[in-house]
Amino acid sequence: MNEKNVFIIGSNGIPANYGGFETFVENLTARKMNKNIKYHVACISKNNNEFEYNNSRCFNVKVPNIGPAKAEYYDLVALERTIKYIKKHNIKNSIVYILGTGVGLFINIYVKRFHKLGAKVYVNPDGCEWKRDKWNKILKKFFKVCEKKMAQNADLLICDSINIEKYMKEEYKKYNPKTTFIAYGSELNKNDSEEAKEELENWYKEHEIEKEKYYLIVGRFVPENNYETMIKEFIKTKTNKDLVIITNVEKNKFYEELKQKTNFDRDKRIKFVGTVYKKDLLMQIRENAYAYIHGHEVGGTNPSLLEALATTKLNVLLDVGFNREVAKAGAMYWNKNENNLKEMINKLEGISKEEKEKYSKLSKERIEEEYNWTKIVKRYEEIF
Repeated sequence: MNEKNVFIIGSNGIPANYGGFETFVENLTARKMNKNIKYHVACISKNNNEFEYNNSRCFNVKVPNIGPAKAEYYDLVALERTIKYIKKHNIKNSIVYILGTGVGLFINIYVKRFHKLGAKVYVNPDGCEWKRDKWNKILKKFFKVCEKKMAQNADLLICDSINIEKYMKEEYKKYNPKTTFIAYGSELNKNDSEEAKEELENWYKEHEIEKEKYYLIVGRFVPENNYETMIKEFIKTKTNKDLVIITNVEKNKFYEELKQKTNFDRDKRIKFVGTVYKKDLLMQIRENAYAYIHGHEVGGTNPSLLEALATTKLNVLLDVGFNREVAKAGAMYWNKNENNLKEMINKLEGISKEEKEKYSKLSKERIEEEYNWTKIVKRYEEIF
């Protein structure tokens, strides 16, 4: 059987440190079952070297520091390098899988060029980038146009959320886009080593946090993840537990606005603890939280949510379609109405051990049945 070459463009590359696309590419390559697939992964870098990782050819793309245009530059150079490689090695019948819609403005040109080389172009449209509050009006318009062009030109849209697939089909009905749904994955892993326990204890000491005496938030520090609502509501609660926030917080404009609007700095329970990039440590922090609060409103299947369902016993999610689709009965849901989350947290203070265990069992079952990496990798390999 002929080898199938799959070129993956749009993630920061592997080995993965952090981020949804990077973790996806890491698992897709590491768990490969089909020996006839050869992956070629673009990696953002300070050089143009090539290396092997997870039996995949990884090619670095040197990217100058040019601000917001950095991502588009990286994707375009990676696409050019892919065309060059396909021509040089006379590769037939390959697939170019683009993660995200950032290069949408140029996609029709690239699709024509790849088709001439006998290659198909698949796209993961991610999660409605144009809806994110962090972008200004011009950038929102730009991302919306990019999304539309991807829907118009891609050979296949691979959506990691049923709601995103539904949206792409309805929003761009006149272009009749070819779509499919393949979930994002997670795993039910535990690290009970003495070293891991010690690392957790040190982290607790450093931040003055006690096991099972904190509510947890993990996510990017952006307005559409509803930090303002979650913090305001938490401040009004009677709980003596902490609110531990793991995020890439910089003392930036958003941080200062949040402080002004919520006065969180006056509440000792609220602890911004920065980021945690060590996978095993983060897993343990999640596992030992009293409950996880999820405020993500935009996007498809959120990796942070899957990790929470796989580890934290009690998960309290913002009631939007994306979150309900993933957790179903394995979580509790709050809305943005005033006092709704406050009342839920106050109620959770008295939740029985049995009820907590019930939610924990249901959430783990969701991961096992629908979001396990083995099933997802198998599905991708069938499509490739």
